[in-house]
Amino acid sequence: MTWTFVLMVVAVAAAPEAELRPDRLYYGAGSPVTVSVDVADSGDVALVLMEADGTMLAPPRATGSGPVDVAALLPMCLNLRRACYLQCLVGGLPAGSALVFQPMLSRLAPRTEQARRPDGAPYTRIVGWGPPPDDDAPDDKARQDGPDGRVYSGLRVYPERDVVLHTTLGDITVAMRPDEAPNTVWNFLHLSEGGFYDGVAFHRVVPLTRHGHPFVIQAGDPTGTGEGEPGYWLPIEPSRLPHEFGVISMARADDPDSAGSQFFFCLSRDGTARLDGQYCAFGNAVDGAATIRAIAEVELADVSTGRPQDPPVILAAVVVNAPPRTPGTGRPDRPVSETRPGPPAETRPRRKPR
Repeated sequence: MTWTFVLMVVAVAAAPEAELRPDRLYYGAGSPVTVSVDVADSGDVALVLMEADGTMLAPPRATGSGPVDVAALLPMCLNLRRACYLQCLVGGLPAGSALVFQPMLSRLAPRTEQARRPDGAPYTRIVGWGPPPDDDAPDDKARQDGPDGRVYSGLRVYPERDVVLHTTLGDITVAMRPDEAPNTVWNFLHLSEGGFYDGVAFHRVVPLTRHGHPFVIQAGDPTGTGEGEPGYWLPIEPSRLPHEFGVISMARADDPDSAGSQFFFCLSRDGTARLDGQYCAFGNAVDGAATIRAIAEVELADVSTGRPQDPPVILAAVVVNAPPRTPGTGRPDRPVSETRPGPPAETRPRRKPR
């Protein structure tokens, strides 16, 4: 059977309806991975496993409504080393939110060294990643520098979700990236769903770095002081997601593992590129660029700390269904752009030839 993927205009044909529901959240290594396929419309039904960019790990596998053992249908799901997405197709069209298939792997811990900032202040710099050090091992470096060697314990399987931040200056829709920072994503979803961020202010706004580049807006502290946390520390993950406009990343103190609930949105690639590899980026805004800019432009009561005169507030952080993923392209939306939208071309002033 040949499967083709067609992008349909809503006015021409309504998207098919379907839902994938995992039987449970965690599946141990080697166990069946059973999910329920609920399809509202008739038509050929298939499941496809893909990476974040839409690359298929195997051709779609035909199935039907009811329980399905994905491990038997798509056995490559048991050998993942990065979170991937299981999407339902009905008549060749993506239907319903994908399921995140996150492999549970032993940790990669940061390797650090002491460094100094341009102003001479000391800080801890991440210089690499490897298994957590074994204090009893006589030659730990040799063991850490070998092949990946991470222990696979099974899968965490859950429906893909976005988070919409309703703020006093507008909404921001954030797409999660569990393929880059799975446990950080899970933590953010957990806090959002539990109401942790409701009523929390953007307590720090740094519109420009000392070099004049837009920097960050920061929130996630219920105390509004910059010192609040959820009562635990979150181990840092080696995310490869570049810090650029609209990317959301975890704020922390000097210890790489000191993040918890505070996060920031990047305001420019020029201003935040130096954060790559040092902070854990875990998602990107797919809507709300104007809101991010509006927060960045608020009046500051204290420029040295970035404290706003009237801090914008997150009215609610709402977890919503993510849009279906299309094989070959992934999500239908894209990260917000750093470039401000301009007036229509015919109204823009023309440069005089020189």
